[in-house]
Amino acid sequence: MERSFAKEVESLKLGNGQVFHGEGILAITKALLQSGVSYVGGYQGAPVSHLMDVMQDGKDLMQDLGVHVEVCANEAAACSMLAASIQYPLRGAVAWKSTVGTNVAADALSNIASNGVTGGALIILGEDYGEGSSIIQERSQAFAVKCSAWLFDPRPHLPRIVELVEQAFDMSEATNSVVMMEFRIRACHVFGSFECKDNKPARHSRNAPLPAARFDATRVSLPPFTYNQEADKVRARLPAAEKFIVGHKLNDLFAGTQDDVGIICQGGLYNSVIRALQQLGLADAFGASRIPIFCLNVTYPLVPGEITGFCAGKRAVLIVEEGFPEYIEKDVSFILRKADVNTQVIGKGPLPTAGEYTAEVLLKGVAKFLEGVVPNGLDLGPVSAAVANIDRIKSEAAEILGMPVPKRPPGFCTGCPERPVFSAIKLTERDVGKIHIASDIGCHTFSMLPPFNMGNTVVGYGLGLSSAAGVNNAFEDRRVVTVMGDGGFWHNGLVTGVTGAMFNKTDQVMIIMANGYSSATGQQYIPSTKDEQGNIRSGMSIEQALRGVGVKWVRTQYTYKVGQMRKLLKEALSTSEKGLKVIIAEAECQLARQRRIKPQMARDLKAGKRVVRTRFGVDEDTCTGDHSCIRLSGCPSLTVKPNPDPLRKDPVAAVNNGCVGCGLCGEVADAAVLCPSFFRAEVIQNPNAWDLRLDGWRRKAIAYLQGERGPASAVQPMPQPAAGE
Repeated sequence: MERSFAKEVESLKLGNGQVFHGEGILAITKALLQSGVSYVGGYQGAPVSHLMDVMQDGKDLMQDLGVHVEVCANEAAACSMLAASIQYPLRGAVAWKSTVGTNVAADALSNIASNGVTGGALIILGEDYGEGSSIIQERSQAFAVKCSAWLFDPRPHLPRIVELVEQAFDMSEATNSVVMMEFRIRACHVFGSFECKDNKPARHSRNAPLPAARFDATRVSLPPFTYNQEADKVRARLPAAEKFIVGHKLNDLFAGTQDDVGIICQGGLYNSVIRALQQLGLADAFGASRIPIFCLNVTYPLVPGEITGFCAGKRAVLIVEEGFPEYIEKDVSFILRKADVNTQVIGKGPLPTAGEYTAEVLLKGVAKFLEGVVPNGLDLGPVSAAVANIDRIKSEAAEILGMPVPKRPPGFCTGCPERPVFSAIKLTERDVGKIHIASDIGCHTFSMLPPFNMGNTVVGYGLGLSSAAGVNNAFEDRRVVTVMGDGGFWHNGLVTGVTGAMFNKTDQVMIIMANGYSSATGQQYIPSTKDEQGNIRSGMSIEQALRGVGVKWVRTQYTYKVGQMRKLLKEALSTSEKGLKVIIAEAECQLARQRRIKPQMARDLKAGKRVVRTRFGVDEDTCTGDHSCIRLSGCPSLTVKPNPDPLRKDPVAAVNNGCVGCGLCGEVADAAVLCPSFFRAEVIQNPNAWDLRLDGWRRKAIAYLQGERGPASAVQPMPQPAAGE
């Protein structure tokens, strides 16, 4: 993969007094190095994927500082690395994606949280909640509460983020507890500046080895120690955490002039709350708010004294807590009732119970709260006018469009090598009937949306084959098909799915989409990623792994050959051979391929070298307007345009300039025996003498066959694309 974070790595080398400019995830990485971290591990997942990418590209810097960086097989492996901090004063950080990652890591997390840690242990979570999310809608708060791991939700402000990361390690060590720190998409990608400190070499590392192994049985998860560990969470760790939060002022108080009401918000939502107040005329552009705000950079545990201190004397407070259940709202209500503070707690009601708190949602929610409690001396006219203005703008936009804004569901990229497989499955279903498809997490999950509408279940990353076990014998004469990505295969599918299927002698079909990368998370390398020469970088192949656990029926097929893939699918579904049958559908991720070849093509063009690009098109005179090609491929570059024939009304198919030349449209037309309207063309830039001579002969032949009048030289040459196009 030809991505490089060399520029970003340079910003990690900044020293004391120098100013960092960049985005949130890089600021987090810099903060780790300033904290003297000994090891960093993780499993890719948006929005924190490139934390590990940057760490790997900065391997020279990491070696100088003694930081061990490890790309883990899954989130459980990443969390297990924190075991190093149980017995030793080693500071460690691991990263993964939100609740789906924590689900996988839960076993290790529970044990480490029970044992307690000596060195600082920090989990960086890419919190992915809301309409732009790609996962199940759950919150990390539940895991923190369950395990008694402290949860930070930093305000999206780079100096504060860096400070909180450093303090998280201190708090972890002061309380002997794991700290979880969730970063929402906005926090990960917010840009800003902060004054740097020098990077700290790890206290203990390969550069400064530990003197000896340490043994302390009380830090092992065995009775009777587990009972003492549970009691220790309540008797020692929780009070220490509350004391640390107060002593280091981890939560932010923004005083306002309206002293009878207030807002308590999650740190990650602070910027959105301020923006809503600005739109309502209750805050200025610099964040000075008339409504007092208590910003919870630590959402668990809550400190009773801080909550009662903020709420005392106020008639009502609004809890801005995104998602369900309303953990914070309930905790605040309990704290106030227990302290006999009669402040009214309002949250879900003006604000929706579930769903993302967008700018509009917060604006209307805050306005509804204020209109309900009527703060003393506050003119609510401008507040109501701001809400009415939002509704007016939306109404005018809908009127101009003449229809609601169309939804744009996710889909396969142009030229995606996984799309041909589903075209082949669709054609196969014409012969064998509808197939139950157990899907998995990954790009291929988009097959569940139009035009394919394939995939009956999705239950977890690498769990597709396991999920088919219950339904596999429910179809008398038809095998179940599982579709899994190569990323999911290495993450969990080999152990959980394939070995289980072999142990239980499962008779079904599994398709592994081998595009060479963990593509949906940013095209990170996986064990079976190949280099430019086609050799597997790690030496571990999918086929060897399958045969190693006893799979006999294994076939590898290039995905873009739709006809051959269709034939292979029919064989797998109909063969009398029992047991697991695996088709490795192999082709490089098209995004990675384009990222690899485009710079090389640009260099060749600049050097005057001959460059050939493949394009596909549709002969509009031949196209019947049936559009089966579109229904069977769904390629974004395959569209429609008006029929040039005045006697035909149906629009014809057309290939737009987004085409990357994968050839799927023509393959589908051939495999499905559709009309022969597709053509393949080679666009040659910097043509040689033979190319020009051949082009001249072809033009003369075309002119003759078309009955052109006049000399062939009258045929205008095809315009050449600009260099680097």
